[in-house]
Amino acid sequence: MSILLYAESAEGKLKKVAFELSSYAKKVAETLGTTVTAVTINCNNNAELSKYGTDKVVKIINPSLNDFNAKAYADAIKQVAQKENSQVILLSSTTDSLYLAPLVSVALQAGYASNVVSLPLAINPFQVKRTAFSNKAFNITEINTEVKVLSISKNSFGIVENNTSLTEEDFTPNLNQEDFAVKTEAVEKATGKVTIADADIVVSGGRGMKGPENWHIIEDLANTLGAATACSKPVSDIGWRPHSEHVGQTGKPVASNLYIAVGISGAIQHIAGINSSKVKVVINTDPEAPFFKVADYGIVGDALEVVPQLTEKLKAFKAQNH
Repeated sequence: MSILLYAESAEGKLKKVAFELSSYAKKVAETLGTTVTAVTINCNNNAELSKYGTDKVVKIINPSLNDFNAKAYADAIKQVAQKENSQVILLSSTTDSLYLAPLVSVALQAGYASNVVSLPLAINPFQVKRTAFSNKAFNITEINTEVKVLSISKNSFGIVENNTSLTEEDFTPNLNQEDFAVKTEAVEKATGKVTIADADIVVSGGRGMKGPENWHIIEDLANTLGAATACSKPVSDIGWRPHSEHVGQTGKPVASNLYIAVGISGAIQHIAGINSSKVKVVINTDPEAPFFKVADYGIVGDALEVVPQLTEKLKAFKAQNH
């Protein structure tokens, strides 16, 4: 009765969220007195999971699964869960896994809890703590089904090294060809940069940047910090930046360790979408901007003047410490 986690990968490499999920699974497994099994799909670096508590990897290699397909992936995960007799199945809170989790739970007739932010509060009855109301409150959810599916919020647990002796096992799921009737096409490519989904730090710009010609200021700060770049909805709507960079409740959710909002006033939808970030910094000319009410740190000033100075200070600091 091992704990099963779905370890996401992209272009054959495990995502950072897989390591956090493995760390979480190991802690739960210790409480339950069991082991941790991960299922991977077309992944080439499974051995890295051994650093974070995974005992066994069930490896699926299938060219038809090169492109994400929610129904087919969910069916494969369900089959692995049944084979391993797993009663706790863990997924992350990425866009793909949020599609998968309800499908997996229905297939296994399992109770499902999303946005889980801590280890289980109790095992019998099984209770977890979740965020609710756009991260403005917490909810204690009790799952009474034998099989349980949890989606773990990003950065809620962290990555913890716990070396194990890993075994790998090949598995060929029986896939329904009807699952491939719907074709998906990926239009967003990482192109070697830090992606919003995997970033520890996100630097986001708004209309306070005054135009796309000034975006190099955002990119320079992001490059200095090793951060991903993002933007507010109005910026993507008017075409300054691609919609793939739009974050907030109506865009991509962000749960980074550090979120820097540059020239963003702080509409309620934007704040709701980034509120899970641990430290929030705002730079804005308007001291009454709503973002200042939720920020941990704030600078009142013109972003076009403040950000270049901040970037130079950070570059100097990094140079002194290398």
